[in-house]
Amino acid sequence: MTRILVVDDEPQLIRVLQINLLARQYHVVTAGTGQAALDAARQDHPDIVVLDLGLPDLDGVEVIRRLRTWTRVPVIVLSGRTDSHDKVAALDAGADDYVTKPFSVDELLARIRVVARRQERTDNLTGSVRIGRYRIDVVGKTIVPDDPEAGAVHLTRTEWQLLAAVVSDPGKLLSQQYLLEKVWGPTYRAETQNVRQYMAQLRRKLETNPARPSHLLTEPGMGYRFQL
Repeated sequence: MTRILVVDDEPQLIRVLQINLLARQYHVVTAGTGQAALDAARQDHPDIVVLDLGLPDLDGVEVIRRLRTWTRVPVIVLSGRTDSHDKVAALDAGADDYVTKPFSVDELLARIRVVARRQERTDNLTGSVRIGRYRIDVVGKTIVPDDPEAGAVHLTRTEWQLLAAVVSDPGKLLSQQYLLEKVWGPTYRAETQNVRQYMAQLRRKLETNPARPSHLLTEPGMGYRFQL
């Protein structure tokens, strides 16, 4: 049974989520403060954390940072903060997804299912992924088309680095700043056009329909996501 830690200081919201999650056969642990969330994460070993940012003792972003010092448990942020800077800060700290209040319970449940599936797939990921008509070995840096007569696809060194960073965690929302630091280094965190340019190049080379990509997705104002 999937164990979910729900962290929020609104008792009514906790009750609503607890009822809905229990009805779908999830095991639910709750916490009302950041410190209680960290303690529960260590004691109960949840499979997924649903976390509000506006907690009374610790900011939710700080809770994520502390979690990431010892665990990769998926974190879905559930927050009333709509500013893109808050979203990017949470993603850079290590959040996997971001849902803005007010929200639909059905949407949150869908995000939980996606994160759970992503976690299963990530555990089994061998370095080979499929994008459009191509099977790509990210470790061996080879691209094999479904059609043997199709022309070869060549990626530059930077394109390979960006692709490897994006596909390493399928389904996870990655901020532009994270990708810039991962691929280009910390001095390039403001050069957001680099990510846009190279992601567009990857789509043109790999996606079946670059204008409507199925795998290399953009989340406006937040970042990028690789969809299996």
